[in-house]
Amino acid sequence: MRAQASPAAQKSGARAGGGPGPVLGRAFRILGAFCAEHPAMTLSELARRSGLPTSTVHRMLGDLIEWGALERGADGRYRVGLRLWEVGALAPRGQGLRERALPYLEDLSQVTRENVQLAVREGCELVFVERIAGTGAVPVLTRVGGRFALTATGVGLVLLAHAPSEVQEKVLAGPFRRFTERTVTDPRTLRRMLGDVRRDGYVVSDRQVTMDALSVAAPVYGPGGEVVAAVSLVVRHGIRSAHALASLVCTSARAISRALAEPAR
Repeated sequence: MRAQASPAAQKSGARAGGGPGPVLGRAFRILGAFCAEHPAMTLSELARRSGLPTSTVHRMLGDLIEWGALERGADGRYRVGLRLWEVGALAPRGQGLRERALPYLEDLSQVTRENVQLAVREGCELVFVERIAGTGAVPVLTRVGGRFALTATGVGLVLLAHAPSEVQEKVLAGPFRRFTERTVTDPRTLRRMLGDVRRDGYVVSDRQVTMDALSVAAPVYGPGGEVVAAVSLVVRHGIRSAHALASLVCTSARAISRALAEPAR
């Protein structure tokens, strides 16, 4: 006989299988409707983007606002609340890594006056945990907390090159988003590039995201010797020698790796 869920579990919407139950699942769909292109939405927009009935969204918004996950502005639109930011800041792969890395990222930014980025892999995508914009540097499409494809950016290629084989195979099976005419979408070429990353210790992604920029990236290692992040410089194409910048990026990556290996104070 299958064991019955406890009354508390039934009330909370939990499932015996361990995944989110109906209530949590709907809450996640509402929160997941927000993105960089849609940071503020009306009730009807939230219902449409979450795929939930308007009445369901309206009923759940009260609890989400009360907890602080969402806020309602004077214009009647809903936005992500500060409580989510507070909780998200506790994620060790984000905040802890950022705190250890930030002094070296700032040094790299001051030396080069270019865009400096730090990213981690989340499944088959990357997440930017820090970005420092250089004075007069080339504009970039990235933002802190934003996700991006692993195959186009320098940090993405580094993270993919050191990802488990099953992740690599899943990503290399496609589909691939083409950002520019130079975006690499051939699996065989990408596989060769990943091998070069592991051999050389860095990668140059040349105009794969925008036609006016290239990035130079290197891996950051954790205390156990595993790659936990990637750091990169994004520079305007044709202004600097990418390979000359590689030594700076690799030096910063090694410094961050050493900082991560030190005991927390």
